[in-house]
Amino acid sequence: MTDTTRSTQSAFAALTRLISLPGGARLGGGPIIAALILLVIVVASLAAPLYVPYDPLEMKALSRLQGPSEAHPLGTDPFGRDIFSRVMTGGQVSLLIGVGAAVVSVALGLIIGLVAGFFRMADAIIMRIMDSLMAIPAILLAIALVALNGPSLGSVIIAITIPEVPRVVRLVRSVVLSAREEPYVEAAIALGSPMPKILFQHLMPNTFAPLIVQGTYICASAILIEALLSFLGAGVSTEIPTWGNIMAEGRLYFQIKPGLIFWPGLLLSLCILSINLLGDAARDVLDPRMKKREG
Repeated sequence: MTDTTRSTQSAFAALTRLISLPGGARLGGGPIIAALILLVIVVASLAAPLYVPYDPLEMKALSRLQGPSEAHPLGTDPFGRDIFSRVMTGGQVSLLIGVGAAVVSVALGLIIGLVAGFFRMADAIIMRIMDSLMAIPAILLAIALVALNGPSLGSVIIAITIPEVPRVVRLVRSVVLSAREEPYVEAAIALGSPMPKILFQHLMPNTFAPLIVQGTYICASAILIEALLSFLGAGVSTEIPTWGNIMAEGRLYFQIKPGLIFWPGLLLSLCILSINLLGDAARDVLDPRMKKREG
């Protein structure tokens, strides 16, 4: 069995151990509860069209700002739309933005980080560009990009992804700089192995564990940034219900109708907290240094 194969199997074995941990055996019940909460939110959001009582975009002027009732469990908003239907449906877009930004950031950061860590001449140029992007506050860069491209789902994902890519690049680069000094990588270079094979079969498997952890943090951060952008009026179009849009529309009526912000804010907080707890649990299992401390 080659070192590359062992490295790949080790990364996926660690992920399997994380998923199969008995409730509280090593990490306590926190990650299990977080996983259950996140699962409920994801399933409820994806299945929302099957059970919500109203169209989340349907306006009824005569039903505006009503309190909770049998017809409207959480009441209605200033336009007479059912809050329950909008909150549950809005989770679809918020989760899509979080997952989409995490996947794109990790994919781009992985490719750029592999190149920067392996090719010394390209390293200086790439990392100076990454440092320049990191010097700009993420929220300001996101607002500028959305303003430039217009308020759309794709624009928001791009605006959130670009500030996150440099962090992934730095992470992958540090792993590659360490792994390229391993004997099996040096042997592959000496034997004249093709460069793509060295990068993707020998070096890339070493990045799987830290990228899994980083991806969870990016997902949680992306959901929060989307809500911030929407609250500032620079996010997804107001016609598309998201947790951020719902809170932005309800901020003017908070004193007389706090549920307009409370319910989407509650789901947003639970979702981000659950993802971060799972990210911490993944770090504890996948990071060898944490295992040494436990030992």
